Amino acid sequence: MDETNERPVADRPVDRRTMLKGIGAGALAVGAGQLVSQMAFAKPAFGATASTPIKIGYISPRTGSFADFSISDSYVLSKIRSSPAYAKGITVGGTHYSIEIVTADTQSNPDRAAQLAQQLIQSNKVDLILTTSTPETTQPVSTAAQQFQTPCLATVVPWESWYAGLGGNPGSPTVNYSYNAMFFFGMKEFAGTFLPMWKRIESSSHADKVFAGMFPNDADGNAFRMGFPPYAEADGYKFVDGGAYTDGTTDYSSMIETFKAAGCEFYVNCPIPPDFNTFWKQAVQANFRPALATVAKVMLFPSDANALGSLSNNIATDAWWTPYGPYKSSLTGETAAKLASDFEHSTGNEWVDSLGSSYSLFEVAIEAFKAADDPHDHAQVASKLQTVNYAGICGPIDFGAGPAPGVGIIKPVGVQWKPGKKLFSKTYPWQEFVVDNSLNKDIPINGDLVATNT
Repeated sequence: MDETNERPVADRPVDRRTMLKGIGAGALAVGAGQLVSQMAFAKPAFGATASTPIKIGYISPRTGSFADFSISDSYVLSKIRSSPAYAKGITVGGTHYSIEIVTADTQSNPDRAAQLAQQLIQSNKVDLILTTSTPETTQPVSTAAQQFQTPCLATVVPWESWYAGLGGNPGSPTVNYSYNAMFFFGMKEFAGTFLPMWKRIESSSHADKVFAGMFPNDADGNAFRMGFPPYAEADGYKFVDGGAYTDGTTDYSSMIETFKAAGCEFYVNCPIPPDFNTFWKQAVQANFRPALATVAKVMLFPSDANALGSLSNNIATDAWWTPYGPYKSSLTGETAAKLASDFEHSTGNEWVDSLGSSYSLFEVAIEAFKAADDPHDHAQVASKLQTVNYAGICGPIDFGAGPAPGVGIIKPVGVQWKPGKKLFSKTYPWQEFVVDNSLNKDIPINGDLVATNT
């Protein structure tokens, strides 16, 4: 190993003839699990000797269109490696094991994500794969892990998108994809975060209860189109669908006119970040100004807010992790505030939500390995992943509680982007302020909910 204890997977050409196709609508219609099951790959040999190191593969989009999700990767990995469990190893069943971490960059390419998962399993012989950030990353990785019977833990993907990507039906989530587990949240939590903010703005501004949905024809978009409107409609809101457009669309004028003609006062979406940037600028130019914009998958990171500048003001989104809560690392006892403060001081960058979720992947991994009799027994470790119940840097997570087998829920809060103020190291141009904690009272409110367009 090199001095950083990081072994990046070597770049190899992506074989598109054997990798996943049609991540997006096809993944929901067919199921990525069915697509991968067509690949004639040999299963890896298991049963490594008990004295060999535990190997963990970590797959994330460190470059490409989703790179913002992984901006904290280097910092998180350094913190993890310096923690006692990873620096000194762990003891399981009376035997001591060192731990190696092998990293891999998907370059935001779903095909490459599947290829990397295969490589980690068959060449690197990993005992567990950790993966994060969007269906485009987590679906192909989780599907390959299921096919090759290797434990896999995913995060930062709506659970419905993840589950559908494995071939399941989120409306009846009874199938157990036994080598997989994940933690994040889903449509119920998005609604539980966004709708309380809508109601408060509606009460203060008397805005009409009509909402615009900007949902692309991809895994997240189709999950939102099916899952979110029923919650809003149950509260009396009328849904106006902008249409299942293709990722990368550059002209949203027809969609904007549809929203304007219907008198949409609320707005919800889940596009890829470049598409929202384009849409929002065109919407402002066309004078589409909803009373409150609540967005998902975008405006999650300071770079998104900085790219829009003043147009970011009071756009609301969900935050799955902040430095404001009472949560602590299960590995070191370090607080969420300390994690964020150290990140800002060591990198010069503003804290991001993914600090907590990426860190928690490695917390949960230790919980599962310690619960097993043999950390190299893939079936047993996978089973333990699905029943982890612990508290860590993201708060309490109970994988056995559902809503689907192996799915743990973390409770988000509602935030709005506003001009920043000094929190840890310096003042940044734009900052997330917590404006609604309906789902998570552990996180204090530190900002006023204000209409996006006043």
